[in-house]
Amino acid sequence: MSEVKRSYDASGRREQARARRLAVVIAARDLFEHDGFRPTTIAAIAAHAGVSAESIYKGFGTKAALAKAVFDFVIAGDDERVAVADRGAAQAIRDERDVGRKVAMFADGLAARQARYAPVQILIRDGRHVDDALTPIWTTLNDEALLGMTVLGRHLLDTGQLRPGIDIDEVRDVLWTYLAIDNYERLVLQRGWPLDRYTHWLSRAITNAICETSESHAARDAH
Repeated sequence: MSEVKRSYDASGRREQARARRLAVVIAARDLFEHDGFRPTTIAAIAAHAGVSAESIYKGFGTKAALAKAVFDFVIAGDDERVAVADRGAAQAIRDERDVGRKVAMFADGLAARQARYAPVQILIRDGRHVDDALTPIWTTLNDEALLGMTVLGRHLLDTGQLRPGIDIDEVRDVLWTYLAIDNYERLVLQRGWPLDRYTHWLSRAITNAICETSESHAARDAH
């Protein structure tokens, strides 16, 4: 019985630790978005989350690392320890046979994620100009994005349905370009496009750039 009790207690402690971590991440997200990165202190985040500042330093290390944890949370939409690439939506893209539908599904998911993570990513992007601690975080975000688009690009290329002559470098770079938060910022946040219009634009733009379309047929025939 004692072994069962110890196992139960350990599980309970892990759940409590996870709940405290989530509270810190949510508090940081709220304060970063409301007050900005530099003005937000670890002490303020601790007070907002109902934990000690010492526990935040122990759990995350630095405020910049906490900003990365906030981004990881908002891009996934939860704190489950499952990468976006390993979730059902990504598997559905892999299972789909038609490359046009794959691109449309990717655009749908990307637009929904950008709606969640845009404030945090823009904060990190712009904040690095006034706080050097955010520079390596921004570099990491770009490196992770490039890796993800390399994996997706190779999958799309393997379908054999992309336009003739395109290689993995171009597919990856096109996907990475449309992944940039600048597109969402300009069209949705600044120009006021509804999310569905932005999603359709993403899908068309990516499809026209990498797939065999009627436009690419016509251009090839003209030569």
